Amino acid sequence: MRMPAPRRTVAALAAASGIAALGLGAGPAAAADTGTTTTKAPLRYVALGDSYSAGSGVLPLDPGAPLLCARTSLNYPHLLAASTGARLTDVTCGGAQTKDFTTSQYPGVAPQFDALKGDTDLVTLTIGGNDNNTFINAILACGSAGIVTGGQGSPCKNTYGNTFKDQIESKTYPAIKASLHQIKTRSPKARVAVLGYPWITPAKAVPGCFAKMPIAQGDVPYLRDLQTHLNSAAQRAAKETGTTFVDMAAASDAHDACRPAGQRWIEPVLFGTNFIPVHPNARGEAGMANEAAKALNLS
Repeated sequence: MRMPAPRRTVAALAAASGIAALGLGAGPAAAADTGTTTTKAPLRYVALGDSYSAGSGVLPLDPGAPLLCARTSLNYPHLLAASTGARLTDVTCGGAQTKDFTTSQYPGVAPQFDALKGDTDLVTLTIGGNDNNTFINAILACGSAGIVTGGQGSPCKNTYGNTFKDQIESKTYPAIKASLHQIKTRSPKARVAVLGYPWITPAKAVPGCFAKMPIAQGDVPYLRDLQTHLNSAAQRAAKETGTTFVDMAAASDAHDACRPAGQRWIEPVLFGTNFIPVHPNARGEAGMANEAAKALNLS
């Protein structure tokens, strides 16, 4: 799972997506005792995370981002910043793992945690899908197995069983928890929110989906359950560190990669519109921004 746009372009998309312009720090507020006006300082907002945070696959690219990060100027951090008037530092990067918070992901790309400061007010992230290559390996393995069986049975589940879940439990969950602890140490005053991943597959196989997502019928719920486990690991880590968890399950239901264009939030492996498949489109990024705003009481 695996650059800033002109302000009015981002604000326009945010408005079109139903994300309220909240005006935090964006305008004057009347002072009750003097009748004068004061201006509230904008939120200092740092966006961390992987390609679901970076919006990798959505155009236009952020001209200020490293090309290898494939970051769009229409990702959910940009939309949140536009709707709140926040001062955004966006270091999200496609392909990021938890280790890239403290080490350089690519030559010349600073560790993401370098962006965190003592006066940071807000931090958001999605992370964990790339750790151990768990989810991309599962998608590739199940897609390959599905093609071999012509979409019948559950060849991926039969082969891998709990392997991917065990990796999440033994490695990904503790890495997310440790990362959240470090964020709070570096930016102790900040509100921190970790977002779950929107649904990639439906709860069960649906007609016509195999052509876009070549996964065997019995492996569709298997991948859904794997994603549930990954999101639950992030949710548990958030609870144990006093972090806000933004649950995308209800909001993204019926917006998975098997849905028609115009309804789906995630683009499929084949016949999609993004230049990187199995990632959120602009509609999905707007949905993530909206859910984050609600969870953080920014709307």
